[in-house]
Amino acid sequence: MSIDDEARQGKFLGQQIADRQVAELIGLARGLVADNELTDNEIEFLHRWLAASASTHSNPMIWLLLERMRDIFADGYVDEDERAELTDTLVALTGNDFELGEVLRSTTLPFTEPAPNIDFDGRRFCFTGTFSFGRRQQCEAAVQRYGAVCGSMVKNTDYLVIGDYASAAWKQSSFGRKIERAVEWRAQGASICIVSEQHWRNYI
Repeated sequence: MSIDDEARQGKFLGQQIADRQVAELIGLARGLVADNELTDNEIEFLHRWLAASASTHSNPMIWLLLERMRDIFADGYVDEDERAELTDTLVALTGNDFELGEVLRSTTLPFTEPAPNIDFDGRRFCFTGTFSFGRRQQCEAAVQRYGAVCGSMVKNTDYLVIGDYASAAWKQSSFGRKIERAVEWRAQGASICIVSEQHWRNYI
């Protein structure tokens, strides 16, 4: 067998491993969110599974979730925002509309069109969903260093930023109400811009 053949075989086997892990993760996610409640013990179990499964052949989503779990457990406490974000991610994993390791197509969410320029100094940001960039606190810190203000969704919010890892069934997610409220206020004349994480990252 030539070096090229060995490389191709290694790549094929690596893809098989990644595909099997994805299937296992989806099955695990279905079980964890079946009762619409994610307990500390279940989150800890998921953390252990991800740590044991992660390898050089793993799908990017495995590594993203593992990094997120490490962040969650960094302070030894799972707060309700972290629990809700993780639940939304697992629910999205179980849906046919979600592509592992890929961002949600912009046509499924009510983003401002055309995508606006993003200013920071004195502007108010609200972040919702699950982010490739990191935890919500990390996203907030990234804009605060440029003089922005962060907080909950209010009528004078300038930018609502939606995380890359979302589901097309966003109305059923825990952050769906924020998006609906922003759309309602925008229709009433509020200057709220709804932008994707991908667009926001272009300005960081």
